[in-house]
Amino acid sequence: MTITALMPVYPRCGVRPVRGEGCYLIGERGERYLDMAAGIAVNALGHGHPKLVKAIADQAATLMHVSNLYGSPQGESLAQRIVDMSFADTVFFTNSGVEAIECAIKTARRYHDVNGNPERYKLITFKNAFHGRSLGAISATDQPKMRDGFEPLLPGFDYARFNDLEGALALIDDETAGFMVETVQGEGGMTAGTPEFIKGLRKACDEHGLLLILDEIQCGYGRTGKMWAYEHYGIEPDIMTVAKGIGAGFPLGACLATEEAAKGMVIGTHGSTYGGNPLAMAAGEAVLDVIQEPGFLDHVTKMGDRLRQAFEQLIPNHDHLFEEIRGRGLMLGIKMKEPAVSRDFVAHLRDNHGLLTVAAGENVFRVLPPLIIEESHIAECVERLSEGARTFAGPSDD
Repeated sequence: MTITALMPVYPRCGVRPVRGEGCYLIGERGERYLDMAAGIAVNALGHGHPKLVKAIADQAATLMHVSNLYGSPQGESLAQRIVDMSFADTVFFTNSGVEAIECAIKTARRYHDVNGNPERYKLITFKNAFHGRSLGAISATDQPKMRDGFEPLLPGFDYARFNDLEGALALIDDETAGFMVETVQGEGGMTAGTPEFIKGLRKACDEHGLLLILDEIQCGYGRTGKMWAYEHYGIEPDIMTVAKGIGAGFPLGACLATEEAAKGMVIGTHGSTYGGNPLAMAAGEAVLDVIQEPGFLDHVTKMGDRLRQAFEQLIPNHDHLFEEIRGRGLMLGIKMKEPAVSRDFVAHLRDNHGLLTVAAGENVFRVLPPLIIEESHIAECVERLSEGARTFAGPSDD
């Protein structure tokens, strides 16, 4: 037998973490890494945050799981807090971001069905998008690397170019249910939606009776310096998906919706065995406690500005490698110039300079630090990044 015990679907690198401390990961040989990837924007509070650790331990000793056959005081409490701080009237808890996407798609289709328009089932989505790896989620993207070998996929998606409002509006027809879009594209290249684009989608939904679904799985929960990325645009969605930072490392996601958008989601239309279990809710409460502390989001904004400024000063010193900075807050990316390849550079930083970053589309590498980073971490990141750029020789250097 040649297959590994762990199904070999990931190109795993040589880093093998066994412990984490704040903004650092420690490998099984004791090697120490500055973690500017944060589990791909998940570890919002870093590693081993005492409040989160205590909340999980205390709840694990009390009650972990009972199923959704019973009342959920824990779920009701966290859902109400999220409702009170967002556009939403109701929340469905999931175990992951892609499950939240599936709930959002079903919510949109069901909405039009109960309104007597079952023909309105198609969502307009966007090229280079990433919504997850389920069959529904890969149907919502045009990326061949995720679709190849899995067809036939779920029908009901049309694809426009991101930030191309005119192209998106041209796709609206009698079968359109709405738009599903990342407020800031993450895996696709760290591109923020322009104000004209995001506001234009909202306006079109209002004019045509469509639903606006925002995917804030990566860009929500404080990552951009505001609790929700849509707050930068002065609009509100009808449905929104969140995950990653919501549990700061504990598997948790959520689909948020207005009362109107969720009108079709009644008993029997959706469910999850583990979703919203007491242990997950305790983690979610602890994360919100920290994020809602006075000054926390101001700190994220300040550190995001400092990090961007540091990158702006760095780029001219290595203009043969770096082209531009993308993103918002502590969700930043640097686009590389060909023939340099971002994945090769990420590996070089990791293996030779102890700096963890994440590759993205369009030859971009992502910097997604814990939201608790301090200026000392930014200085250390820039120092290692600068040295990495100086020593990077290209695809065959490692």
